[in-house]
Amino acid sequence: MTGLLIDDADGVRTLTLDRSHRRNAIDAELWEALRAALDDAGRDQSVRALVLTGAGGDFCSGADISKGLSSAHPLYRMRPLTDVTMLLHELPVPTVAKVTGVAVGAGWNLALGCDLVVATPEARFSQIFTRRGLSPDCGGSWLLPRLVGLQQAKRLALLADTIGAEEARALNLVTWVVDGTEVDAFVDGLTARLAAGAPVALAQTKALLNENTDRTLRESLAGEARAQAANFATADVREAYAAFADRRDAHFTGRWAVPGTSAGRSEDET
Repeated sequence: MTGLLIDDADGVRTLTLDRSHRRNAIDAELWEALRAALDDAGRDQSVRALVLTGAGGDFCSGADISKGLSSAHPLYRMRPLTDVTMLLHELPVPTVAKVTGVAVGAGWNLALGCDLVVATPEARFSQIFTRRGLSPDCGGSWLLPRLVGLQQAKRLALLADTIGAEEARALNLVTWVVDGTEVDAFVDGLTARLAAGAPVALAQTKALLNENTDRTLRESLAGEARAQAANFATADVREAYAAFADRRDAHFTGRWAVPGTSAGRSEDET
């Protein structure tokens, strides 16, 4: 049993950590299942948005340390965590963390690695690492300073304080706080909007925003030009223009369709 539930509905794939007896702490088997699931989601063009959440009222209590330390070298033990973090960061579809209950350590950093975070008022967050004699992993040392600034990142990481959902939102670590009775419907509506978007444009936008945190303006402008070239090579741009003219909603597919070529047809039509 991997402890991971996978559900598909209307272009939205939901990955649910399902080890509620351990507050969804991630063991070696679940790290591998997450790696495989994220890799598959990145390759599956039917997936237009992804939700990461936990079962049993909690998001994730971090890596499972209940079995003690492994005899493997720490660099080997860290590889699955690194793989999962990079796959989540680079996934070409929008990602949403739906957080209830605890999100601590690696669990919180996986939530922060999603593009948007929806939490219930009861959610609790902690960079618990120093309490375990450890330092942040799963991208926490990279994400926190960019999201909250260096001083607040140090406060959260050094003291390992537990904070609530409202404070997390005030620090820009949570996008929305939604009542627990409404959170499922809220996330369903949010992901429906994302899944209906132009997939290539959303992928390019996400990549630009991720990449440009470390780029100069000149490099960012070059990246934006590259992204627009990719966007104009899809049928979605012409569909958006036509929908605007017809005063209707656009139907985006992400199909390759370079305007101005001899045939002017999409790849599916050749």
